[in-house]
Order: sequence, then structure tokens, then C-alpha cells
Amino acid sequence: MGQVTTLARALAKTPPPQVDPYDGMMVHPRQIAESAQRAMSACQTFGPFHFFPARQLLLEDEMPVRLGSRALEILAALVDRPGELVSKDELTTRVWPNTVVEESNLKVNVAALRRALGEGQPGRRYIATVSGRGYRFVAPVERAEPGTLSVPQSPAAKRPHNLPASSTRTIGRDDTIHALLRQLQRHRLVTIVGPGGIGKTTVALAAAEALIAAYEPRVRFVDLAPLQDPRFVPSAVASALGLTIHSGDAPAALIGYLREEQTLVVLDNCEHVIEAVASLAEQITSGAPGVHILATSREPLRVKGEQVHHLLPLEIPPKSCELTAAEALVFPAVQLFVERAAEILEGFELNDTDAPVVADICRKLEGIALAIELAATRIDALGARELSALLDDRFRLLKQGRRTAVSRHRTLAAALDWSYEFLPETERTILRRLSVFAGAFTLASATAVIAGSGILGPEVVESLANLVAKSLVSANVSGALAQYRLLDTTRAYALQKLAESGELEALERRHAERHRNLLEQAEAEWETQPTAEWPAECGRKIDDIRSALN
Repeated sequence: MGQVTTLARALAKTPPPQVDPYDGMMVHPRQIAESAQRAMSACQTFGPFHFFPARQLLLEDEMPVRLGSRALEILAALVDRPGELVSKDELTTRVWPNTVVEESNLKVNVAALRRALGEGQPGRRYIATVSGRGYRFVAPVERAEPGTLSVPQSPAAKRPHNLPASSTRTIGRDDTIHALLRQLQRHRLVTIVGPGGIGKTTVALAAAEALIAAYEPRVRFVDLAPLQDPRFVPSAVASALGLTIHSGDAPAALIGYLREEQTLVVLDNCEHVIEAVASLAEQITSGAPGVHILATSREPLRVKGEQVHHLLPLEIPPKSCELTAAEALVFPAVQLFVERAAEILEGFELNDTDAPVVADICRKLEGIALAIELAATRIDALGARELSALLDDRFRLLKQGRRTAVSRHRTLAAALDWSYEFLPETERTILRRLSVFAGAFTLASATAVIAGSGILGPEVVESLANLVAKSLVSANVSGALAQYRLLDTTRAYALQKLAESGELEALERRHAERHRNLLEQAEAEWETQPTAEWPAECGRKIDDIRSALN
């Protein structure tokens, strides 16, 4: 009787056998659990990718690839039948069951999937379009046996973070990201500095993604762009941390909470509230020893302990008429153009004929990521050659961006408006006036041309230094005299503002007079200046001399 009771108790604790709806056979719950575990461990591999369909997880090497659930479902459908045509109707039914959607929804998600897989890079071709019918997965797919590959837990489940899902793949920034990781090991405050549209946020997010595994328990992203009042900076940081601050001294309350935390805080778009951000960042790094800060701004915070990382443009090819497609695609600027163009124009691939033209587009846009992306969106209407020819009027041409992008990144002018509108009036005036210089200029030339009409010489010196700090003017201090210049996109924008101000004609005349005087001085120095130095010195002025003659 005792044995019966013991058995009854054991059976009471064991779930009853269940009927498999597929074959009607009795299946024990343990078998169901083992089957589910095998399904969860099932992995399909192709190229550098490992795909766990049941876990909705895609890894590139060992790093998670961030994709939406619908794009992952499309991938699952395609890799299940490699080499076979999967029709648009099949995909739509699988991804949007019991829902009527437009075909554009499918195209958008396929484009996102292609971006994540890096299509357009040499040796990466995974999804082929069968025009009007559907898609085919064209890369070899291997299926790993359950248990042969460890399945990582979802990073979000292990280490909570609030990083926004990236809609684009990071291109050409691997060295930069590794440099940022090294800097964050040695410094608790690192600021990524660069002009608008160069890709500061993209790089910061990629670095934060790479650091997720190193931080217990979390990484927190704070977008400061929407803030109009700098007093709300501490509240914005607190909100990202999941805190509600009731204290009148918000920074003190925030630091009190962070004092025992191990957290990476990403402060994005600091430039328009920079004084408040600088103050808070210094207090956090002083009072919360476990917190690291990665900031993005168009100028440094200028606080104790800050490490500044100046983000350079994407690398562009040298000028060459013989450039092949394979040679051009080595350069990140071209890779970015080709990837974005392929999203707009289905089936777009760079060929040897267009390679020098696309390289020329990237050179004209000086490797600025946003400008290149916007240019690529016009490839379907203009083609590469017409696009290159029209880039002189770049603000009219590059006025169409992603509707889902933040407003300051929807057009090239909007990106520069963001910087221009936050400048003090004196700096706005000086930036406009500097646009008359077509090439590099010295401080003496800048003062000679733009001082006057309410601007004093000392103001030129101070404002020029501030504009360099704010990434609106570049400086080369390697020679005997510092040389300054505006990026072509910034110059085109500022020249437009100068024309609107009514000062253009007067400034062009003063610019011409300045270069006439410099040429007269050069003629006088011809006999005394060393032969090698004279053409080098005058050669830097050739663009401005041509502009003055015009």
C-alpha cells in the first residue's frame, strides 16, 4: 500500500502524456521538452553568419546582428529553401498572416535584411531578386547539429540596454570602433567630435553594442537632440536610467543613484546644450567611479578627464580614370554609396564603367556619410554620371532623404541648419563671410577679408577658433602658418547664407583685393624667397585666385 501511495504521489507530480497532433502517437512530456530544446538549438550557417530561427537570433561571427522580427522571419523562409524561388505571396503570408499589406512592406524588410548581411561588399551575395516573382537565397547553407554549437542568450535578456535598433550597417568604421574601445578602457569620458552628418551617432552606437558584454548590468543611451532647455539634461539622463527624480537638486540625486553602478552612458547630440552636459558629465565622472560616458558632439565638452576623438570622413579613392569596381569597393565611402543605391534601385551593382564616376561623387562629397547616403537616393532618377554632374548644386539635389530619419538628417541643408542655428550671431556672420574663400586661407587673410562692418579683428580670431572647435572649419597646424578651410558642403551652405544676407558682392570684392595684394607681395619676394617654397606657397592660393578672377 505504501508503494502504491508513493507511486501515486509521483504520478501526481508528473504531467500526463500528451498526444502528438501529427501522428496520434502517445508522446511523453520529456520527449516534447527534448524536441523543443533541439529546435531551440537548431542553427543554419552561411558565410560568417549563424542563424538560430527558433530564437530569432542572427550572429555575425560572435556578435548579434540587430534585425526586426519580420526581417528575421523572411530570412528563415529563405534559408529553409536555399537555391529555391520563394514567392512574394509565400513570404507575405508567412510574415504577415491574416493581414493585408502592401508589397512595399516586403521590399523594405528585404532591404533591411540585405543591409544587415552586408550585401554589396566583395564576396557577399545572399539574396537574389527574381523580378516580379520573389526572392532566392543563393549562398550555401549548412545546418549545424543540435548541441554542436552553443547558443548564446539574448544580449538584451542578459544585460538590459536601451540602444535604438540600427536601421543601417556600420561601414568603414572598424578601426574607429576599436580605437574608441581602447580609449574607454583608459578614460571614463570620451567625446566623439565631428561635423554634422559624418556619422558620430552611428559610431557611438556601434561602440556601445560592442561594449554591452563588458558592462554589468547595463548600457544606457540618452538622445539629447529633442531638448530645448538645458535645465532638463539631468532629467533626460535619469529617464534613460529608469529613474524619476523628485529632488530639487537633480544632478546630486542622479549621482547618488549612480555612485554604486557599473554603467556606460551614451550622451548623443550634446552641442546645443553643451554647457549643461559638460557640467553634469564632470560631476558624474567625479562622483560615480563605476560610470563611463561616451558622448557625441560637434565640439568637445572641455572638461577635466575628457578624451576627444575626432571622427574623420570615410576614406575615398584617389582620382583615377582607370579605377575598377573591385578597386573602388575597397574604400568605405564607395561601399556606403553602393549599399544605399542598391536599396533604392533593385539590382544595382557597381561596374567598371561607373566606378570612377561613383568615386568622383564620393570625393565631391568629401566622405561625409550623410551626404553620400542622400546622393545615393537619387541614383534611380539620375544615374551615376548625371548625379555627379549635378552635385555642384548639392543642396537642391540632396534635399530628399529618409522620411523616417530624424528631421536634422532628412536633408543636407537640415544637417547644417542644426549647427548654424545654435551659433552666436557673430560666429554666424563670420562663417558666412569665410565662404568667399574657395581653398585654404590663413588667419591674416581671414581678418583682412571679413573684419569690418561690425566685426573687429580680435572677434575674428576668437570666432575662428570656436568654429574650428565646432567642426565647421578645419585647421591644419602642421606648417609654419596654420591653414584653415571650409568643407565644400559647409562652404556651399554658408555661401548661400551670405548671398541671402546681401553681403556677397562686397565680400567677393574684398576677397579679390586681398589676393591681388598677395600676388603683388609674391612678385616682390620672387628674387629672395627660395625657389622650392615660392610655388608651394602660391600654389595653395590657386583656387582663390581663380575665384577672384571670376
